[in-house]
Amino acid sequence: MTGNVRPENMERITTPALAEAFIEEQVKELRAQIGDKKVLLALSGGVDSSVVAALLIKAVGQQLVCVHVNHGLLRKGEPEQVIEVFRNQMNANLIYVDAVDRFLDKLAGVAEPEKKRKIIGAEFIRVFEEEARKLDGIEFLGQGTIYPDILESEDGVKAHHNVGGLPEDLQFELVEPVKLLFKDEVRVVGKALGLPDGMVFRQPFPGPGLGVRCLGAITRDRLEAVRESDAILREEFAKNGLEGKVWQYFTAIPDFKSVGVTDGKRTEGWPVILRAINTKDAMTATVENVPFELLQHITRRITSEVDNVNRVLFDLTPKPCATIEWE
Repeated sequence: MTGNVRPENMERITTPALAEAFIEEQVKELRAQIGDKKVLLALSGGVDSSVVAALLIKAVGQQLVCVHVNHGLLRKGEPEQVIEVFRNQMNANLIYVDAVDRFLDKLAGVAEPEKKRKIIGAEFIRVFEEEARKLDGIEFLGQGTIYPDILESEDGVKAHHNVGGLPEDLQFELVEPVKLLFKDEVRVVGKALGLPDGMVFRQPFPGPGLGVRCLGAITRDRLEAVRESDAILREEFAKNGLEGKVWQYFTAIPDFKSVGVTDGKRTEGWPVILRAINTKDAMTATVENVPFELLQHITRRITSEVDNVNRVLFDLTPKPCATIEWE
């Protein structure tokens, strides 16, 4: 697609037929742009990068090299899902990098949220660069840029965390097949490409992942508690019909303990904060009215199944005055 402006007359992709037409047109354009060269893509497992990967696989097959970096801050089951879907089902040329220790060692003792974000972003680029240097013949870089990213960057709202920052000698020509689409259209295209619902309808997830939900300095045991409690929350929301109805829901754990009682003994444990919000544009957000009985059930599960946790709190604050994430 040429240019960064969505044409006035471009129809909103809302149906499988419109998605198929878009896919067909993109496959043609991608083949023309890439020819017989190779494309490199950082595949996070998020909606945008997954749809771009599936489009490129359809267009150029093994000429696409996907790099999935597991930085230890993904949700439970996500690295496994990326391998299953792309390597096993789509036969993608996938490089899996286990960088968990590398990231968590760098983050040890760092409590300031912006600093954590910077370390995660910079380390990601370093790992990606190392992988890129091992490969020959790469001339293109695939990116999951979508239209709101372009609009926000132009308005100076925020810099988006697509793989900028690569050194001069690794500048590739960009391939951005979904850059004129809105998020809902990307999902329709993802469905048409045969990606699983768990990936297509994955809720928004911050670039630094669970790193901004393990509040303060990240420790491995507390990070594991965030991952496990988050998995319980997601499982219960799915079971109780809230999965597609609530825009974003997650757990966060602060860096302090409180006293509790387990099996008649005094314990020191972390509180788990539950967040469940709805929004149209992420600029303002309201809190989901989660049934009290369900909150009690989730509390029972988290306090009995997650180590070192002895309280569960529900965040009742809309945006403003709170933000969606805690950090």
